[in-house]
Amino acid sequence: MIQSKKIIKYLSLVLFVFVLLSSTIKIKNEYNSDEVWQIDFFDDFATFNKNNWQDQLIWVNKETHCYVPDNLYGTREVSNGTLKLKVININEEIPCNNFDKFGEKHPNTSYVAGRITTKNKKEFHKGKWTAKLKLWSNGEKSMFPAWWLLGAQNNEPPLQEADENICWPKTGSGEIDIFEHHGDHQKNHFTTGAIKSLGVCNDGDWWSLRKGFDVTLNEYHEYSVEWENSDLVYKVDNKEIYRNVGQGDKYPEKMFAILNFAKITDKPMEGEWVMEVDWVKHEFKK
Repeated sequence: MIQSKKIIKYLSLVLFVFVLLSSTIKIKNEYNSDEVWQIDFFDDFATFNKNNWQDQLIWVNKETHCYVPDNLYGTREVSNGTLKLKVININEEIPCNNFDKFGEKHPNTSYVAGRITTKNKKEFHKGKWTAKLKLWSNGEKSMFPAWWLLGAQNNEPPLQEADENICWPKTGSGEIDIFEHHGDHQKNHFTTGAIKSLGVCNDGDWWSLRKGFDVTLNEYHEYSVEWENSDLVYKVDNKEIYRNVGQGDKYPEKMFAILNFAKITDKPMEGEWVMEVDWVKHEFKK
């Protein structure tokens, strides 16, 4: 009986020490969780750095504008330490050399816009992408600004590497949308989430992994996505708002970033729309 009591006492002590150590490790990890991120890419747009970005001329989603290069018409202005991507009505129709993924040429249009990408410049596997940005409007019909990621083997222009031969949204060309605002639906609102691949070219599930949130669009916010183990975690101003549970491992490829301002419908607009970007960064956990 005495021997049994000694064994029980010993086991209780071992259990106590195990629980104490586990708690200490957990607290230490939580305490250090914000200290392990290391920045491996940062652009504060003092200039338009061609080592980080390039123009992307493409026609998708039947958008009604034409993407133009080299800040033509002022569509990707860098000034006073920020990037301004714009949709502009130039009030005269011009030819457009944007093509869709099936080779169809964009029709003439009076709307021009800016779209830039880090493709073949800055591409990373997992980690955390963040952009600090705002719109100059709370939302208008046909507005479609976006901050998002694509897999580095995407087969859409610019095609500069031999392995860029995988069609959207299959693995290697997967999509994660960090910030999208569709002005036809709601002011001061954006959606975030991953595109679920259906395993075939040009066919993805846009909605099952996405959610909408209210935010003041014409004020600066930091919009981010980070890989947390197998989850994709979406944050605004470093506060979690949404999570794609178990989806992080669905993106084993390196990914590049895209910033663009699109005009998504035939609704007419005058003047210009602006998305202003203060900075973009990528971080990894060391």
